[in-house]
Amino acid sequence: MSTRTRFMISSLAMALVAAGLMAQSGKKASARKGPGILQPQMTVEGGKYDAAMGKIGAKTAQPWSATTVGAAVDGKANPATTTTLVGEILDFSCYLQIGKHGEKHRACAQKCFTAGQPIGLMTSDGSLYMLMEEEHDPRRDGLTDFRKAAIDHAAHIMEVNGTVSSHGGYKALYVTGFLKK
Repeated sequence: MSTRTRFMISSLAMALVAAGLMAQSGKKASARKGPGILQPQMTVEGGKYDAAMGKIGAKTAQPWSATTVGAAVDGKANPATTTTLVGEILDFSCYLQIGKHGEKHRACAQKCFTAGQPIGLMTSDGSLYMLMEEEHDPRRDGLTDFRKAAIDHAAHIMEVNGTVSSHGGYKALYVTGFLKK
């Protein structure tokens, strides 16, 4: 067999392998809905996506509370739906900036939450939701204690009930049931 023939066979074999790899990666990419998890080597010890550590938030019949509807422009809150999501409670800021999450980042996330940094929820496909209290006026007036629950469950995978709302690529899950008593 000539050198040219061996080169052509070798080139064809490499092209077929590359095409196979591209087809496989295409299947994986299309099967996954979310963007994937940054720094997946940072693992969670509290709960699993198929067996959450616990529950946060109360299920409600209506997406928005009376205080949210009352505060809305012309009394009409933006469209939203109630849902239950399972995900890791994480520090939105550190995750987006440097990919940190999981047990090794728990103490930092707790400090960030205490300092007022945004709280997030990451689902198993890497989708991110900002978490906050649903009740508009009580939230604004400091009459809720969701942040305390988030501090307690930083870096844990939890089942979270709330109202999901999105706009322009931003997603938020408004959690009900944290009015101070």
